[in-house]
Amino acid sequence: MIIRFYLILIIIIFSHNTSFAKDIPIIVIAPSKTNQSYSSVGTSVTTLNNKEIQEAGEFFLADVLNDSLPGMNYFRSGGYGTTTGIQLRGLPKRYSTVYIDGVKMSDPSSSDNSFYFSNIMTSSIDKVEILRGSNSSVYGSGAIGGVINIFTKKGKLKETNINVNGGSNGTDNLDISIGDNYENHSYYIGINRFNTNGISAMNDEKDTNDDDSYESDSLIANYSYVFSKNNIFKGSLRYSDSFLNYDEVTQGRTDANNSTNDDEISYILSFTTKKDKSNHTFSYNYTGIERATKNFSNVSKNYYGYRESLNYLGEYNFNLDSKIVYGLENEFDRAKFQKDWPTVYIESDEAIYSQFLDLQFRPSKNLYSTVGLRRDDHTTAGAYNTGRITLAYKLDDNSKIRSSFGTGLRYPTLYDYFYGTVVNNKEELAPEKSKSFDIGFETNLDKINTNLIMSLYKIEYEDALEGWQSNSWTIKNTTAEIESKGVEIEALFRKLENFNISLYYNYTDTYDGADCDDPDVGSGSCIDEAMVRVPRHSSNINFNFNTKDIYKNSLSLKYNGEVRDYGNANNSFKDVILDEYFLVNYSFKYKLLNNGIFYLVVNNIFNNNYEQAYMYSSMGRNLNVGFKKIY
Repeated sequence: MIIRFYLILIIIIFSHNTSFAKDIPIIVIAPSKTNQSYSSVGTSVTTLNNKEIQEAGEFFLADVLNDSLPGMNYFRSGGYGTTTGIQLRGLPKRYSTVYIDGVKMSDPSSSDNSFYFSNIMTSSIDKVEILRGSNSSVYGSGAIGGVINIFTKKGKLKETNINVNGGSNGTDNLDISIGDNYENHSYYIGINRFNTNGISAMNDEKDTNDDDSYESDSLIANYSYVFSKNNIFKGSLRYSDSFLNYDEVTQGRTDANNSTNDDEISYILSFTTKKDKSNHTFSYNYTGIERATKNFSNVSKNYYGYRESLNYLGEYNFNLDSKIVYGLENEFDRAKFQKDWPTVYIESDEAIYSQFLDLQFRPSKNLYSTVGLRRDDHTTAGAYNTGRITLAYKLDDNSKIRSSFGTGLRYPTLYDYFYGTVVNNKEELAPEKSKSFDIGFETNLDKINTNLIMSLYKIEYEDALEGWQSNSWTIKNTTAEIESKGVEIEALFRKLENFNISLYYNYTDTYDGADCDDPDVGSGSCIDEAMVRVPRHSSNINFNFNTKDIYKNSLSLKYNGEVRDYGNANNSFKDVILDEYFLVNYSFKYKLLNNGIFYLVVNNIFNNNYEQAYMYSSMGRNLNVGFKKIY
């Protein structure tokens, strides 16, 4: 019914006014993998630019995103370097897809094939785009809740940056980067070294817990060469080597031996050729993650996850307002991990062969539309189709109404096929399938110089892959009903030249049938039917004051409502409710002569004690002081 409604509406409007007008392009990438003016985007997109990321004064990108951004919530199980997850529109992190410079980031050796933000530093990040809603027709398996696109810095004008800072808990950080753009060459190299004594992640027994030290060395490198006006080669590399002492949840154990040493590498090589109205990009990308872990008794386990992908992306521009984006993607995943029963190492691999197209057109002067289709063929689970349709209608130069409907899927992970009591026939596992609808209104209120964005959404998925007790813990497609719906509000008030206020508010109503619909679910489970670690209410208010671009003061007030979380061995795995919490953060920046910047960041000013994961501590009051110099 929804698709029929969209098609009828497009035909009606197309039969009327067909004149075209030029727009001031605010470019985004996320909705279609190619440049698109923001005014024509019918999906819900948030963009953070380099200035916003750097002015946050945070070490890690996840802490910048932890700002109650629209449709997003965040959790971390302890201090820096511990497990960090981003969830979009109330769905678990495995239902959001993360890309860094076009490379799909996840760990095929993990149980849910999701990606953790624990090791992504802010120093070399240029831009982040968050696309919300089911968008598997463009991004494939996993893009049910949305997509996070991260872009690292590229070589521009010749520049050298040095950033030295330190803070609470024995934390020190060093960033050095160089970049240049000359003749046909462009390059950027950023190196980061981070160390901290950390905090004790577990708050169960103070006498047996120790501080969880963390150290990370990372590299970002980008290079491009212009053979001619229409032929460009590009390469991007990201490498991270980190070591973390972590805490276990079992009371009575010392945590001195628990550790994980993670190596992450990803890179992409691409060649783009342009001719007349068409662009063609051929690319190869690779992701590799290796984890060497030790438990409380110093027993080692190693995990390896790899992904290779051969892709083609084409674009044909019919005119300024209409184009088609199409492509081929061939993804090969493999992993080595230890089974739970029995504890032996196994290796596994799968592949997905995909074809997609996305048609963008302008039926009338004020209406923009997108229709997309995709086919994914998984070597074991089989072939499935997804699609999306979007509309963006400009009411005037300041306002637009947008709406989108999309379907999504998530194939079984390599771990699903071999977990515990292994499925008898792997082909019996079908992908999880979703439907997503949203509608939004965006406007600029000139009289009070305020931007306002409001969105309503609903996402549901079926065929949930679960190891229910009623299934004897074997992974199967269940009859569970899973739903997330909510309201997102953004507002930016800029009435005064040197003062602005930004506001984000999320209302998220979820039903977690994946946990709660098991006929044999225990009485201590699902004490609340909401998704775990997803608050019903969350908000963030930022007050920003600057003086002639020399001083800048920012005060942030963050509220997070109570959430359901899983229990653990210490409470017989009964569900728990984590309390709501309120945080106040402050940052100050002072621009020095000769391109220097001094900054101070104080988080959790009132030293509130709160949990984002059951029995895991969050950082108390902490300080970050630094100096940045641009040459």
